[in-house]
Amino acid sequence: MTVEHSGQSPEQKGRGRVAGYACIAAATLFWGVSATLGRAVFTGRMRIGGELIPSISPLMLAQSRTTIAFLMLVPLLLALRGRESLRMSRRDVLDCVLVGTFGIAASNFFYYYAVEKTSVATAIILQYTAPVFVLLWMVARGRQRATPPRLLGVALSVIGSVLAIGVVGRVAGAPWLWFSTKDLNLNVLGVGAAMVASLAWAFYNVFGQHLVSVHDRWRVMAWSMGGCAIGWLLVNPPWKIAAAHYTHGQWLFMLLFSIFSVLVPYIFYFLGLELLDPTRAIVTSCLEPVFAIAVAALALGETVDAIQIVGVIVVLTATLMVQIPEKEEREAVIVGPVE
Repeated sequence: MTVEHSGQSPEQKGRGRVAGYACIAAATLFWGVSATLGRAVFTGRMRIGGELIPSISPLMLAQSRTTIAFLMLVPLLLALRGRESLRMSRRDVLDCVLVGTFGIAASNFFYYYAVEKTSVATAIILQYTAPVFVLLWMVARGRQRATPPRLLGVALSVIGSVLAIGVVGRVAGAPWLWFSTKDLNLNVLGVGAAMVASLAWAFYNVFGQHLVSVHDRWRVMAWSMGGCAIGWLLVNPPWKIAAAHYTHGQWLFMLLFSIFSVLVPYIFYFLGLELLDPTRAIVTSCLEPVFAIAVAALALGETVDAIQIVGVIVVLTATLMVQIPEKEEREAVIVGPVE
């Protein structure tokens, strides 16, 4: 039996996948910490150097974090790598801008719109259906097979996310679990926005993975962030930002937030997309609510019940399920690379 030569041994590919999972997990850790910081500033509980930071709207926080990250990333790349670091054809730039606008910016905007119209629980539950859309697309395009481990991993990632956010609990005195509706507000516009956010996140993973597989990830990241910044300016133009009269403390928080919620984690995430297929990457990204819950419990004193812990275990199990190699990958390990 022959195996197509890819320039890497199976062992190298295996190590690459491990590095890819580590990068995606690192990105979700930063996003989990950022979620706690975001909740703190939304509710006016954030302090920097003893100064209480006035509340910042979710929309402005989402816009500022990607825009500031873009304004920091481009000069840094030009200083370290020169103009060549940003050189791409117009078509490729347009593709990156599409990923930034309709992937990153759209998923953030519609997620926060869903939170505003419904609730955090509803928005998270629906957004984390994105792995299903990614798998359906990959199977429909013939790029992956719907293997039992992969199907189970995607299903577990969705179920685990639902359990982890705390909307499932036990009925007092009864042996069964129940789905709590007290944290849900099934507003039609909000539900629709959450589903659009899920589709946008799926699009980002599929198309973004394609771009970093054929282009330098720094170029893809820079132009995607530029597209994201442009998309946000259409939603919230500069004169509206100026009219808000944000304080020095608020701008300092937005600067730090952009570094730790966008610049650093997206460096990890784009590297992870370069090393993993979209299904593995997006299922692993479901670790975000796991980290968010853990950080919120440690930093804000929020309680975590047994069902949420089960959800965490289910999500971790899902990330392991999608790592199971397909038949061709196992045979490649046995046979070895073709010289």
